[in-house]
Amino acid sequence: MSFTLLSSPLQGFTDFRFRNAQNKYFGGIDTFYSPYIRLNGKLAIKSSYERDLLPENNIGLEVIPQVITNDADEFIFVAKYVRELGYKELNWNLGCPYPMVTKSGMGSGLISNTEKINHILERAHNETDIIVSMKMRLGYDTTQEILDVLPILDKYPIKNIAIHARLGKQLYKGGVHLDAFQQCIDNTKHKLYYNGDITSVTKFHEMQERFPSIDHWMIGRGLIADPFLPSMIKSNTTEYPKNKMELFSEFHDTLYQGYSESLSGQTHILLKMHHLWEYFSAIFSDPHKVHKNIKKSKSIRNYEATVKEVIAKG
Repeated sequence: MSFTLLSSPLQGFTDFRFRNAQNKYFGGIDTFYSPYIRLNGKLAIKSSYERDLLPENNIGLEVIPQVITNDADEFIFVAKYVRELGYKELNWNLGCPYPMVTKSGMGSGLISNTEKINHILERAHNETDIIVSMKMRLGYDTTQEILDVLPILDKYPIKNIAIHARLGKQLYKGGVHLDAFQQCIDNTKHKLYYNGDITSVTKFHEMQERFPSIDHWMIGRGLIADPFLPSMIKSNTTEYPKNKMELFSEFHDTLYQGYSESLSGQTHILLKMHHLWEYFSAIFSDPHKVHKNIKKSKSIRNYEATVKEVIAKG
């Protein structure tokens, strides 16, 4: 059975620089979702969101913009904005688990509010020509939340629903709820995509076996931790390429150069790279030691020397 691999958006990580570099050096991702646009009550698009979605910054990539909101006017504003940029689809984030989002009744904190979801979808479909897709958790507190909202979603021509098989309150802790995901398959007419803990080729095969009807698979943190993973899944191999460290080095240097040019000051650049290495360290033989050494680098010169050393050791 043929399948499609998608990059799940991760705020602060999977921007256009990351997408371009991952695609150039590794490939394997068919469609990238951009990190969400959040308006905070003002009908204006931040320049960072604009840069991320400009077609000239995403040449050769299949990209779908995403919005996070609990307000119909905001949704419609963003839908019209992305249409002007040439995008046909807008993904609505009902998945974000972070407390600062969920406490505002957005992301996974909105799943239990069936009335508001219905209102926003009704207006979006009546007042725009955007294709709507969704990214969700199974609920915030319980998996019953998504089962309560699925009949409402069935009223609308939603392109697909990508479900991260965790609850919002879990954040990224604890296991995925596979039985609850199966219940979603059994209780909707919509096409579902699976997201959650695809961190290796073996894990991917396990999920494929568990859900034979699913042909779209979303990789989130697993992609940042191992940018080789999508191409290895596509090639059905658990073997890394022989030039693994050379490829990773070029990928890292491209990202590092991009962020050095776009971020102001040593502190911001180092903070950005330290966050990335929380994930990157996973592909090295001693991840804990690698991450610890990178974190200790407090100057650009130290950072560059440490990265060189870490990559040389593999």
